[in-house]
Amino acid sequence: MLSVIIITKNEAHAIEDCLRSVAWADEIIVVDSGSTDSTANICQQFGAKVTITDDWPGFGEQKNRALALTTQPWVLSIDADERVTPELQAEIKQAITNNTDASYRMPRSSSYCGQFIRHSGWSPDYITRLFRRGHGKFSDDLVHERLITEHPTLTLKSPLLHISYINLEEVLDKINRYSTAGAAMSFTNSKSATLDKAIRHGLWAFIRTYFVRLGFLDGKMGFVLAVSNAETTYYRYLKLALLNQQNSSDKS
Repeated sequence: MLSVIIITKNEAHAIEDCLRSVAWADEIIVVDSGSTDSTANICQQFGAKVTITDDWPGFGEQKNRALALTTQPWVLSIDADERVTPELQAEIKQAITNNTDASYRMPRSSSYCGQFIRHSGWSPDYITRLFRRGHGKFSDDLVHERLITEHPTLTLKSPLLHISYINLEEVLDKINRYSTAGAAMSFTNSKSATLDKAIRHGLWAFIRTYFVRLGFLDGKMGFVLAVSNAETTYYRYLKLALLNQQNSSDKS
């Protein structure tokens, strides 16, 4: 009844717990972007069907590659740093047994450097991840992809656990990677930016996270998260401004 799809790259530190949480599924499809650690071997040991690619087209297209390999009527998409709790498992089984045409969203509970974040715009964080095969696909966005479906979306109650940003080194790495991908996506969509815009948007990202979305209630990690959101936003616009500048130079 259910195929689980996961895209990976160098997730040996996290993938085992992820796979254990969905071991009850009928099929696990993993599309790996050329991991240099033991990710692929671990997935194979758990009985997952592993496909290795030698390129990286972006999160959306990579998830669609995994989706194309599924064989079961229902599909659940999760990331390597996410975990399906027993309570969510029971809800998912009930949902697919009901045999509706609806897709399902679920709340995601995310941790940041070891602390689960209850505010800061991270909670509630609803994501649509369960759907009938053939009733949806992922957007082709390089980052922050979303499920596209014309069918109704219902809501599950139990949270999907998201063990994100284990330490500050991972935070800094993702700031760089996500800001680069975001800038590239904006550039492809003919958007422009300036240094002034980068500063203003970065400042607003901090204010929105820490004050508007009550990040201060998350304690010191709420502050750290607000700063990292501001940095990601600032560098995304700054990198876009530099891409615009380079493009103008190439045309002149």
